[in-house]
Amino acid sequence: MSGRFAPLVENLGAPGDPIEVVGRFLDLPYLLFLDSATGTALAGESRQLGHHSFLAADPARVVRSKGRRTELGGPGLPWTPVQADPLTVLRDLLAPFRAEPVPGLPPFQGGAAGYVGYDYGAVLERLPAARFDDLAIPDLMLGLYDWVITWDHRVETAWVVSTGLPEPGPGRSARAQARLAMVLERLRGPARPPRPPNRSVESPPELVEAPSYPVLGVEGAEPIGLRSTFTHRGYLDAVTRVRDYIVAGDIFQANLSQRFRAPLAETAFDLYARLRRGNPAAFAAYLDFDDLRVMSASPERFLRLDGTSRQVETRPIKGTRPRGLGPMHDAALGRALSESDKDRAENVMIVDLLRNDLSRVCRPGTVRVPELFALEQHPTVHHLVSTVIGELDPAADAVDLLRAAFPGGSITGAPKVRAMEIIAELEPSQRGIYCGSIGYVSTTGAMDTSIVIRTYLAVRGRVYFQAGGGIVADSDPELEYRETLDKARALIEALAGP
Repeated sequence: MSGRFAPLVENLGAPGDPIEVVGRFLDLPYLLFLDSATGTALAGESRQLGHHSFLAADPARVVRSKGRRTELGGPGLPWTPVQADPLTVLRDLLAPFRAEPVPGLPPFQGGAAGYVGYDYGAVLERLPAARFDDLAIPDLMLGLYDWVITWDHRVETAWVVSTGLPEPGPGRSARAQARLAMVLERLRGPARPPRPPNRSVESPPELVEAPSYPVLGVEGAEPIGLRSTFTHRGYLDAVTRVRDYIVAGDIFQANLSQRFRAPLAETAFDLYARLRRGNPAAFAAYLDFDDLRVMSASPERFLRLDGTSRQVETRPIKGTRPRGLGPMHDAALGRALSESDKDRAENVMIVDLLRNDLSRVCRPGTVRVPELFALEQHPTVHHLVSTVIGELDPAADAVDLLRAAFPGGSITGAPKVRAMEIIAELEPSQRGIYCGSIGYVSTTGAMDTSIVIRTYLAVRGRVYFQAGGGIVADSDPELEYRETLDKARALIEALAGP
């Protein structure tokens, strides 16, 4: 059945700590928590970014892809190959269920949500992949969620939205009522134990792991058994190789990262709860999908689309300094970042790239830069952030926007495609979810997504995370290496415990 529909809505008032609420649903498959509850504690513009959170689970359908293979399934359903790319499948899933937004509610009111990994960008651009695919996870996983608990932290209120998807006709109302009743019953009940991993997605026997090396000279690394895909010298050499490509005229900038790993000694949800306590973030997230768990404290918005005004926004981060030891030292470091010619030039390069990406799908003349070089403070780092906006063309939708801009320019480089080729050459392993995107596309046409940085991936008893930075012509290899450690520090500290 096509046409617009009105979901059921239940006002929950203030249902308590969001982490405790999530705990009542941990046994459900494909649980997704888009968490901005702690983002409201951040200074400056981040306070405006982080005021909505969303919890959903047990989706009606799930689309996943690996390379050029796309499959459609869901809880209790077999995986069926689909002869279409996953973003086309996403559009087709959402098309029959376009809805008017419920006034006064946050924008995700049911629809598709999940992750799009960085390596899906190589599929879009038909580029070679990195040497090792030792994570062996889908490039993309998106669920079609028929119910969602949605918070507006500005007014300390939450609602349950139940859509009845994907049932047609009279069956939709009955499903919506049944699902709403299920959610309300769980909210009155106790916490649930986390769902055990789905062993149907264990590592393929032919998996070959990327070499890894102990991380030396970094506080807290040795006790947790931290290892990296680069030695210290190896990372410095890779930075030099990027600079060689810049001198040769291949690129202006490339984002180079190293991947860390450590044993996972606790539940992923416990680790996430500790991460969010120490690292408030406007785009935090917890995902429990099959055999992988994602724990993100991302501060960076990738793409936002207002479903009513059609305004598009992206907020690239480019420029980082550590926080200081005291107020005066901290202010000096922030000021140095704001005044850094290198970081400002790097930021402008990425702003120009994103202006070009948005111009592919926005109305002519509407793409502009209302904010350039804003200084943001986060628990362990200062960031230099800019904002690019535009108005989406009437003929385009959220899928077109995602396709035009993915992966984000702030974590690839410029020109984007050549930078991605160089990243695949120099980084030993595929990035997986790192530098991809987490977020939603609502049935109302709204979309909001993050850049996946400051993020753990837990799979097969280990936790993985990456940190990198933009390399330009005058980059100092040692300083670039130290920047990756500054960015990784919060995740290393959270792994080390309370």
